Amino acid sequence: MTEADPGVEAHYFEDGGAVPNNPALPLLVYRQVSGLGLGDMATAIEARFGQNGWGQGWRNGIYPFHHFHSNAHEVLGIAAGRAKVRFGGASGISLEILAGDVVVIPAGVGHKREEGSGALLVIGAYPPGRDPDLVREGDGDGRALRESIRAVPVPDTDPVLGAGGPLVTIWREAQGG
Repeated sequence: MTEADPGVEAHYFEDGGAVPNNPALPLLVYRQVSGLGLGDMATAIEARFGQNGWGQGWRNGIYPFHHFHSNAHEVLGIAAGRAKVRFGGASGISLEILAGDVVVIPAGVGHKREEGSGALLVIGAYPPGRDPDLVREGDGDGRALRESIRAVPVPDTDPVLGAGGPLVTIWREAQGG
């Protein structure tokens, strides 16, 4: 992926009942982000997310159960290994993600690790001012969760490419403005 040709995949999910998803905003997948493969990839991903204002970072894996965040968008950068992840709940899609890939998950979109290599290392982060919750499939008050998801604003910056990045343009267009 280059800044001139980001090669971003956009995946939309309908409301899945127990996993509300976010019908307004697509999940974004950036394949093989340039500039992350030099030196320590985990540190490079953290630095890239940080320079674009995404914080509260963590290093770990991806939970092996369907879950989502009703009050925050989330970005996952794959620093090592590979994983097969189901996005959008049980009726969603499974995607293979590899070291160097980045996935931006809109608030409400379910995700679950289905398979992963032993070396899997994921760097996660959130837009400024967001303190993410963790909601398992089917938990909580569905109406309140959906209201919370709709209220999460589109971030001012893309975690990979900054203020002019695809997230900002794609998500603002998806919201009609």
